[in-house]
Amino acid sequence: MNPFTFGVATAAYQVEGGVCEGGRSPSIWDTFCTLPGRILNGDTGNTACDSYHRWKEDIALIKQLGVDSYRFSISWPRIFPAKGQYNPSGMAFYKNILLELKRQGISAAVTLYHWDLPQWAQDLGGWENRNCVQWFTEYAEKCFTELDSLVDIWITLNEPFCSSFVANLDDEHAPGKHDLETSIKTAHYLLLAHGTAVKAYRASGGKHKIGITLNLAPSYPASSSFADRLACRVHDSYQNKWFLEPIFRGEYPEDMCTLFASRCATSFDFILPDDLKIIKSPVDFLGINFYTHNVVEFDPTALLLHRAVHTSLPKTAIGWDIAPETLTALLRMVRSYTKLPVYITENGCSVMDTMENGAVHDPARTDYILRHLKVIEQANSEGLNVAGYYYWSLLDNFEWAYGYTQRFGLIYVDFNTQKRIPKDSFYAYGRYIAAHK
Repeated sequence: MNPFTFGVATAAYQVEGGVCEGGRSPSIWDTFCTLPGRILNGDTGNTACDSYHRWKEDIALIKQLGVDSYRFSISWPRIFPAKGQYNPSGMAFYKNILLELKRQGISAAVTLYHWDLPQWAQDLGGWENRNCVQWFTEYAEKCFTELDSLVDIWITLNEPFCSSFVANLDDEHAPGKHDLETSIKTAHYLLLAHGTAVKAYRASGGKHKIGITLNLAPSYPASSSFADRLACRVHDSYQNKWFLEPIFRGEYPEDMCTLFASRCATSFDFILPDDLKIIKSPVDFLGINFYTHNVVEFDPTALLLHRAVHTSLPKTAIGWDIAPETLTALLRMVRSYTKLPVYITENGCSVMDTMENGAVHDPARTDYILRHLKVIEQANSEGLNVAGYYYWSLLDNFEWAYGYTQRFGLIYVDFNTQKRIPKDSFYAYGRYIAAHK
């Protein structure tokens, strides 16, 4: 059995900055940040954590932490700043990061798509346009060709639920829409892009692991009533099964297809005969981003018949229930779909951190991490095969629509000076890793 992987994670738009440097063109998030009222305090990712210039400092901190692996994403508009236009300097930026990680003995888990679609692609229809699948595949193939010798784990997509439904139905993420049919179509094309990229990686002779990361969460009914249990089943199909079933079974859940068709004018004619076979292309692992659970009740006025319920459980600063024990139930559910290794590719806690005398004391985050790691230990004792854990995030960063108001990092970032200060949780996680290697 392979040793357990301890890691830490970031994403390009959330930490890099340098949005106009190195030949990079705008992404949909650059555009979204210019729209009034979209991002708290009018924040942008223009500078973020300035990791575009400070990546060596960040890797030194990763080495100090003692993790085995660093998960980060590649910015598609750095690699292809225009349709069909390859940018070697963008690729060189990531190659230098990967070479430094190798020198430091840290493995690399690389995400190809963490939501920063090039604006040029959005201008041509974005993920609503089937051609976006081909554009993504061309980008992925170039990354495979240039970087595969330095990458240990490839992740095709991060959280397609967010880049389809949260972005195109909930209107909370770029590009910012509120249309059910659009979100269903973008979810399908995202999954098709995943499957096509997996096939391309196999065809290229890739020698490492490739998979996908889904943000999964167990769903619970607010009561034992028939209506609330129905709402729970709908939510489970909406967030979890809509992605698990095509990836591992080559089909979409029929209950959600029926509900979607009753709620919008979709005819599902964008799903072509071979699409689900492509989406089901075999992967080597499943990445799960786990933060919380969902408690829902029936709401006949809601588009999808459910609404979230406030609970009395302790919460993170962002308002999410702290419920590590529910991870076990989620893993058991996932095991009904696949026996492949699972990586917890994100798990983290937002806290209203403050610096006192040059230090950041964050006992709530330390407790959050250690409780989740304990659940993973217990899950593995059951044979649930969790192969690794990546804390989100290495650094306090640009937290999408929340701007810089939420701090998830193990390392405090003073966004005025870009000074990095490891928090108490940084040292606690490091001690846990040292004790369990």
